Amino acid sequence: MNFLNKKGKSIIVSAPSGAGKTTIVHALIKEINELSFSISACSREPRPNEIKGKDYCFLSVDDFLLKIKKEEFLEWQEVYKDHYYGTLKSEVNRLWSENKAVIFDVDVKGAINLKNQLKEEALSIFIKPLNINVLENRLRNRKTETEEKIQQRLKKAKTELHSMNEFDLIILNDNLQKAIDHAVFEVRKHLNK
Repeated sequence: MNFLNKKGKSIIVSAPSGAGKTTIVHALIKEINELSFSISACSREPRPNEIKGKDYCFLSVDDFLLKIKKEEFLEWQEVYKDHYYGTLKSEVNRLWSENKAVIFDVDVKGAINLKNQLKEEALSIFIKPLNINVLENRLRNRKTETEEKIQQRLKKAKTELHSMNEFDLIILNDNLQKAIDHAVFEVRKHLNK
């Protein structure tokens, strides 16, 4: 599958689980008309509030592995055992062909991989939680994860925080509206370059 010769602008938003990245991504999409959400593929079961084709393209592990083999992903990661996440080239091409700027909501490794491929056309943003305790409280308040999953996410978060300096921009999410306003300002600046 060929990738478009003319790459469009992109916004890559990443953070440890529970830092508020999805909330900020939704606010950016609502505020900035040029943005269109890239629906990631994943091999996990949908959470109760998630809609297939809107939140994720849900695939079986076998289907995901077949798409890897056929090189259909721009980037992919096995984030947890048998929980694969990735960005389909076809999805990004579709959005760019509609003259949209693509916004990605991806894990930290996926974000770094996307930035390495999309270069200066992409603005990579790391959403930083105030501290690990705030992150833990947010994960617990979701009430969607087992204790084992929460501990797994917290362990991963500590590692991900060490990668934040690989991003173009770090936004501290100690006040959600302030973080959204900062993100909107920076994204508009990037899109108007």
